[in-house]
Amino acid sequence: MPFQKLVNDQLEFSTSQYLKMFDLTKDSLTLPRSYSKEGKLVMAPSDWWTSGFVPGTLWYLYENTMDTIVRSAAMNYTKRVEKEQFNKGTHDLGFMLYCSFGNGYRLTADTSYKRVLITGAQSLISRNKPQIGCIQSWNSNEEWQFPVIIDNMMNLEFLIWATKATGDSTYYKIAISHADTTMKNHFRSDYSCYHVLNYDTIRGKVLNKQTHQGASDSSAWARGQAWALYGYTMMYRETLIPRYLEQAKNIASFILKNPNLPSDKIPYWDFDAPAIPNEPRDASAASIICSALIDLSQFVEPSLSKEYMNVAEQQIKVLSSSLYRAEPGTNGDFILKHSVGSKPHNSEVDVPLTYADYYYVEALIRMKEILSRNTPE
Repeated sequence: MPFQKLVNDQLEFSTSQYLKMFDLTKDSLTLPRSYSKEGKLVMAPSDWWTSGFVPGTLWYLYENTMDTIVRSAAMNYTKRVEKEQFNKGTHDLGFMLYCSFGNGYRLTADTSYKRVLITGAQSLISRNKPQIGCIQSWNSNEEWQFPVIIDNMMNLEFLIWATKATGDSTYYKIAISHADTTMKNHFRSDYSCYHVLNYDTIRGKVLNKQTHQGASDSSAWARGQAWALYGYTMMYRETLIPRYLEQAKNIASFILKNPNLPSDKIPYWDFDAPAIPNEPRDASAASIICSALIDLSQFVEPSLSKEYMNVAEQQIKVLSSSLYRAEPGTNGDFILKHSVGSKPHNSEVDVPLTYADYYYVEALIRMKEILSRNTPE
């Protein structure tokens, strides 16, 4: 099958799955989260960190189809997340609001969406601590004074958008500070990253470098590496600051040259998981890496660009195969199977996850755009 047709077919399939999911959940106030091993659709309230992904996926599918039915489903789910604009108790507002309202605003220019986003960005920066130079991820507890997780890089695009939308450079400066502090402290010499850093709130010093969802404190948790790759690629795209491009290329090199990356390029849940090759794969990490590599390929020299695009193409083909892609009407109407939420907590292991679908569809949209650019009329 020609690759362009495969991409189009997967977008068509994804649309049909998500419309089926919407039909089942259209009267709910909560949002789809996963599908259990027992065959039950798992829903979550809007303050759960993944609440923005299903609406965001539908906005991408609307962008591809311009179908009014898809648009109304996206609007319905997006509305369910609206109150999170006032939530100052989480760092995940980029995931929650920018994936949903951000994509919605980009595609509709609805000014009410813009207002929600600006309020949400103000809530997000309330978690910034200048003496540390970072936005606090989780709330303080007995274990952590000021935890910052690598995932938090993904919320910075929201802040850069807020500066563009308002003209207030505060958001942008906080995003730069967070990215720079993370680059300095979160990474090892091989450009793998720790999951959680615990900072001292008085002096701003790093107290511990740990994991929460990885195999060990010293391991390379796969989705963490994916967040890092995506985060620094995005930071370069949005700022054109060269150090972010170098960081992204170095992270890509760590991932792609890793001896524990399987030949099909779908990583195990942790690059250092103890029982490789008898460990679960993580389609969510693969989808995030895939989307990031397509993005990164646009900013690097031709030889690297080709390498990144070849890997991304392979990942799309594997994720679109019967091994990872659900059959129509199965899998709780999610698109991809075989993702891992948190193996150490035995939580959401080998199940579909909304963010796997979101970044898979985003990768398809990005790939389609590049393919159509490179195909003569």
